[in-house]
Amino acid sequence: MKRRALISVTNKDALVDLSKALIQSNYEIVATTGTAKSLKGMGLPVTAIEEVTGVEELAGGRVKSLHPNIFAGILADRDSKSEMEQLERSHIAPVDVVVVNLYDFASNPKSDEIDIGGSALMRAAAKNHRFVTLLTNPKFYQEFIDSLPLGISDQRREELAGIAFATSLRYEMEIARHLAPSLRYGENPHQKGALVAFSGDNSGAKRVDLNTQKALSYNNLLDADAAWRAVLDHERNSCAIIKHGNPCGIASADSMLVAFKKALESDPVSSFGGVVALNGTVDEDLAKDLSEIFLEVIIAPAFTPRSIEVLSNKRELRLLEVERSKPKFTGHLISGGLLLQEMDDVQSDPSEWELVAGNALSDEMMQELRFAWRCVRSVKSNAIVIAKNQATVGIGMGQVSRVDAARLAVSHAGDRARGAFAASDGFFPFADGAVELARAGVSAIVQPGGSKRDNEVIEAVASMGVTMYFTGRRHFSH
Repeated sequence: MKRRALISVTNKDALVDLSKALIQSNYEIVATTGTAKSLKGMGLPVTAIEEVTGVEELAGGRVKSLHPNIFAGILADRDSKSEMEQLERSHIAPVDVVVVNLYDFASNPKSDEIDIGGSALMRAAAKNHRFVTLLTNPKFYQEFIDSLPLGISDQRREELAGIAFATSLRYEMEIARHLAPSLRYGENPHQKGALVAFSGDNSGAKRVDLNTQKALSYNNLLDADAAWRAVLDHERNSCAIIKHGNPCGIASADSMLVAFKKALESDPVSSFGGVVALNGTVDEDLAKDLSEIFLEVIIAPAFTPRSIEVLSNKRELRLLEVERSKPKFTGHLISGGLLLQEMDDVQSDPSEWELVAGNALSDEMMQELRFAWRCVRSVKSNAIVIAKNQATVGIGMGQVSRVDAARLAVSHAGDRARGAFAASDGFFPFADGAVELARAGVSAIVQPGGSKRDNEVIEAVASMGVTMYFTGRRHFSH
């Protein structure tokens, strides 16, 4: 019994060798118009897709494969007797192999180059990968040819399906990027930038009109996102001031105004030109203080009418209203792919921390240490945060060694480190970083633990009268 392969490709590299191998393995090849013409020109037997659908190409060739006779053959469950009997009654043959690649929209970004049929074929075959082998790139052809005598493995079909969905994601992102509103520029003025916003996940931002003509840049939105995530880690009225993705200051207080003032005091010099996020409403009094320094963006759940009037005098300022929610995933585009991970939003319970050095802290002091621990995951690794009175006083960020991060935090904190509380996003590989904090006068340190030299670190801080807790959980951020 012949099996069926469906081929619809823009990139016809190595297609003849693949087709010959399929024919030799007793496959019938069904192909869309352009692909069929190419294969027939090589003298290969091909069934035109119109012979299967019973319908000629429509809409200037834009509708070729979108037909039940094609998609039922791809999507049918081979283990379902009723589905297979239905195919037989309808004279539809199952499709066992789908070979498809998409129009090259990136090289020719026009609406006619947005692939519809190819994308649908790819997704259908990937969905039913238990029974259908999907080849989306000529580089997979030889591997498939070699597997024809014994058949391709279930695991490999699943892997090829995953590659197809990733290919589809990249393709859709390219289209979305082309259609998305442009930003002022990318990370640097010579780079183009765009914001592809996902609707329906409550994470979008609404811009508040201040009659400014200045558009948002890529960097503005990166910093706004970092600032917003930082304040959402805290239940109390909180403020985060961000510059180049790192906090200049984070603080919590009984009022939004006090929280802003405390965050600003952490590093007033670096806060100039920064992005401010607040997890509560911006009122008139707070707006007056915010208007006294140069800021790029203020992000908050709401702004009162009077606060907008006050801030309207700042011609370069942009305001963003955002619902109080976080995305479920975060990630990075890398060469050749997309890294995705769950958000790091686990709220650590101090009652589960392990006391490894010094005296146990009072409940009030434990809340101070907990604040520092929550702040440190908003800082790029290697990260050290020194906090006091629910406000950061020294932040060491983005260092390639933890001791340098500790030294940077201490240098920013100065005398404010005495009696303060420190958090490290990762374990101390050596005692030196913890010793730097102890020498500066911090009263307690919280860190994940897990170093081969934990005992040395514990002994060092204990000898200096410093309390230390292990959380058993790290908070790297890159």
